[in-house]
Amino acid sequence: MLTRSEHSALTIEGARVIDPISQRDEVADVFVVDGKIAAEPGADAHKVDASGLIVSPGFWDIHVHLREPGQTHKETIESGTLAAASGGFTLVACMPNTAPPLDTPEAIRLVLDRSSSVASATVLPTATITKGRKGEELTDFALLQDAGAVAFTDDGDGVEDDAIMLAAFEQAAKVDTVLIQHCEYKAISDGGVMHLGTVSKQIGMPGLDPRSEEAMIDRDIDLCRKTGGRYHVAHISTAKAVELVRKAKREGLPVTSEVCTHHLLLTDDACLDSDPNTKMHPPLRPQSDVDACRQGLLDGTIDCIVTDHAPHAANEKDVGFLKAPAGIVGLETAVGIAAEAMIQSGLADWSRLVEWFTSGPVRVLHRTRKGIVPGGVAELTLIDPEANWCVTPEQFLSLGRNTPFAGRSLVGKPVGTVRGTAVAIRAATAKLF
Repeated sequence: MLTRSEHSALTIEGARVIDPISQRDEVADVFVVDGKIAAEPGADAHKVDASGLIVSPGFWDIHVHLREPGQTHKETIESGTLAAASGGFTLVACMPNTAPPLDTPEAIRLVLDRSSSVASATVLPTATITKGRKGEELTDFALLQDAGAVAFTDDGDGVEDDAIMLAAFEQAAKVDTVLIQHCEYKAISDGGVMHLGTVSKQIGMPGLDPRSEEAMIDRDIDLCRKTGGRYHVAHISTAKAVELVRKAKREGLPVTSEVCTHHLLLTDDACLDSDPNTKMHPPLRPQSDVDACRQGLLDGTIDCIVTDHAPHAANEKDVGFLKAPAGIVGLETAVGIAAEAMIQSGLADWSRLVEWFTSGPVRVLHRTRKGIVPGGVAELTLIDPEANWCVTPEQFLSLGRNTPFAGRSLVGKPVGTVRGTAVAIRAATAKLF
């Protein structure tokens, strides 16, 4: 449950302020006055004892499926952003594979208008690269950008035609936007439903060849090199894919990448019992790929962590592994799962984790943020790094319950967000506010 309130003046006392944007990591008070960070407390400020908590710039998830328009039995902008706020996110970028897809200025404006009235987090819409996501004819990037699209992607499908993708790169360079590619050649993936390897053969499931991801990344990096257009690899999942991006960055190309929380923690062994909630796209990979994704975060090859939050109705998912749609929900478990993968493993600390959810996505989208400094917009996430909790799908605010993490014990949990004068806080810590 999320408790929401408005405070024109707020003083958050004694928190550990971690802000990679302004390079702060210190115990300090944070003052919010009229929706902005202030240098001193406002009159009659509501005081919060935040000792033991972390306060950071609001977390961003730049790969989320809100399902609206057209699939509101799975999720809505209202329910999805409630889940985002519950998970510590103040901003999400929504994918355009809705029904109809977000391929016109009217569709982009519909999402923005709807968000302005019901959203509990800022919503940035992405638009399709091609009309109808058919991979045949480009959309008008300039018109869609003017309507509010922040990036372009046919997510759910890769753009396979070389000439179409070259033209997309040229148009993206012209309007200074980023192409987010779902990397998959379907002739290579060949109808696979999980990673092609030992586990798929053991349980008799059609395997999805990882070369389908890697070949498209390789092709796209070459197009990026030729055009100078910005390129972002969505939900990267293999060691070779990480190495391709690493080499492109060393070359100085405008290439970025993201990794999903589940690809940092689970391997294809999770599919051994054929639970449909372990079916995702790209699929879970072997431990060597998980290790490579973790290392990619640590060395800067991978810029940010995302959820690829993909809610499905229970009757759609509960049809067996072969027939079930791919995807899991992730907004409400993201921080705890990322903490287990990167902090409890001893690989990183909270300052790095905050970076992957804040300055990393800002870099990908070429946005600007002031961080937690006077004059900056009050966009904050509060985290209890010591909170022990259990994943309970029945308590999710998302309409989706499709998660492989049900019953898992995690450490580290967002407890609230601040967006301007709006405060959203989890019921367990509502007494603080």
